[in-house]
Amino acid sequence: MIIKTKNLCLRHWHKSDAESLYNLAKNPNIGPVAGWPPHKSIDYSLNIINTVFARDECYAVTKNDDLIGCAELLIHPDTNHWWGEDSAELGYWIGSQYQGRGYASEASKALISRAFNQLNIKRIFATYKSENIQSKRVLEKLGFEYYSQLNNIDYLNRPFREIAVILEK
Repeated sequence: MIIKTKNLCLRHWHKSDAESLYNLAKNPNIGPVAGWPPHKSIDYSLNIINTVFARDECYAVTKNDDLIGCAELLIHPDTNHWWGEDSAELGYWIGSQYQGRGYASEASKALISRAFNQLNIKRIFATYKSENIQSKRVLEKLGFEYYSQLNNIDYLNRPFREIAVILEK
């Protein structure tokens, strides 16, 4: 599956993306704020591509054939939380050198359209760590509204507060 937008191409992940993924995801300012550890090696990134990113609605976000991030619709049982029937969870991240250009919003809009118009999803949820103001802004631009606050545990077993938002068809 390939989804094209004005500036981006969303496509499924390839094993050949491992080095590019590693170069983006090793940055300690990317993963931890999104809830995952910085990548430690190209092999680690390849394992993520072969497992976590192998889901049907997980896309490499590219611009001019360069990998710039990831966007995904998580559908039960692959969601981080149970949101109910006909629901999905939106997740995304953009490499630090590509942030601030609207790419997270552009990629997410494409997945929201796919969810509502092709996958029969009625509600899309997203969560962000309370300190992740950039993600909050992206979700507000997309029309998400406050849903609730949740307590969670990060990959280092530390508690954190996350904000859940919802967008309904």
